[in-house]
Amino acid sequence: MAKKIFAWSPVRKLMKDNGAEMVARDAVDALIDYLEKMAKTATNKALEMTRHAGRKKLTLGDMDLAMQLI
Repeated sequence: MAKKIFAWSPVRKLMKDNGAEMVARDAVDALIDYLEKMAKTATNKALEMTRHAGRKKLTLGDMDLAMQLI
């Protein structure tokens, strides 16, 4: 398995802060996998916006638009 980008403890804390009293390790791992996939998808879509605009730097506007589209 590839190394995770998101740290386990903060994700678990996020889940607990949102009402999950007890959180299984595999549930945290599943959320981390989902978040990583969504981050990759959003970044790729934002890069499309960046390239379409003829720029090299990915901007907040690119990310905002990408997240609205997915």
